[in-house]
Amino acid sequence: MGSPMKVGVVGVGVISQQYFDHLPSLDGLELTAVADLDVDRARSIGATQGVRGTSVDELLAADDVDVVLNLTIPAAHAEVATRALTAGKHVYGEKPLALSTEQAAPVLELANRAGLRVGSAPDTVLGTGIQTARAALDDGLIGTPVGASVAWSAAGHELWHPAPAFYYQPGGGPLLDMGPYYLTSLVTFFGPVVRVSGSGTRSTRERTIATGPNAGTPIPVDVDTHVVAILEHESGVVSTVTVSFEVWATRSPLFEVYGTAGTLGVPDPNRFSDTVSIADAETREWRDLPTSAGYADAGRGYGLADMAHAIATDRAHRAPGELAFHVLEIMEAVGTASREHVVVEVRSRPARPETVPLGARPDTW
Repeated sequence: MGSPMKVGVVGVGVISQQYFDHLPSLDGLELTAVADLDVDRARSIGATQGVRGTSVDELLAADDVDVVLNLTIPAAHAEVATRALTAGKHVYGEKPLALSTEQAAPVLELANRAGLRVGSAPDTVLGTGIQTARAALDDGLIGTPVGASVAWSAAGHELWHPAPAFYYQPGGGPLLDMGPYYLTSLVTFFGPVVRVSGSGTRSTRERTIATGPNAGTPIPVDVDTHVVAILEHESGVVSTVTVSFEVWATRSPLFEVYGTAGTLGVPDPNRFSDTVSIADAETREWRDLPTSAGYADAGRGYGLADMAHAIATDRAHRAPGELAFHVLEIMEAVGTASREHVVVEVRSRPARPETVPLGARPDTW
């Protein structure tokens, strides 16, 4: 076992607690500091975690931080990542990688020049759910994949989130918020996307915060809240993706893959370990598949641990910035296709990450 990688967290909002819940169980990582624009909040959270809470500037300059876990709002992702890399630290961030590929490309270029790593959520795809589905596809359990269908929907995050305004600003919306889970899974299954078409819209209904101290506050909506996309993969598979903040109820299957010898029921990639199901061409009846790949009992932070392990063992990590860039380019292309009513070519071609073997740990080497 090598020395653990020392982690500094920037941004201690709602999502940070999910990371704090799992970091102590990952021996390859050691939380050393937390920071936030609200320094008092950082100090309070730091006290609960047994580490120091500080300003962003002080954390980035700290000698006891090897990697910055960037949990800021999407509009700050590129800036914080750039500052961390400039300070000589690796970066792992929440999705999306940045608000645009124009912002994201310099981040990856800087990391490459500096010999540093960039990783990005979602790491849910490294759990047993998506990895077992990938293994089933690679093993030919439904024959040759032909198409896939995703239909994720909700009525809106304002119904549960106490501070949801950023979900309705650039960098949010159902596509940039929820899309990365499904698009990362699709690229993991079938390889890069080469062409995109799609359309988006938004309703005129008024949205207000439903819970917390700001309940009743109106939310301005500056993004499309219902998006439909068609993706052409380099492998020949065609995927359809619908993501929406406009659906009160639905009976649409969440995620399915259709092959020449059956259908695969893919679990929610917003979760780590749900069950994979299959209906083969002979019986056409659903049955569950045993777990066959993925990090067991995983949670948020496993992608960071996988990156730390990859740095220590000099291999590629499984939630790389290049994959996140490709997903961002796909989402950007969907927006362009919708506005201009065209088919858009996607240029980036990330490598397909390695499968996570069943029983592997991301923090053992």
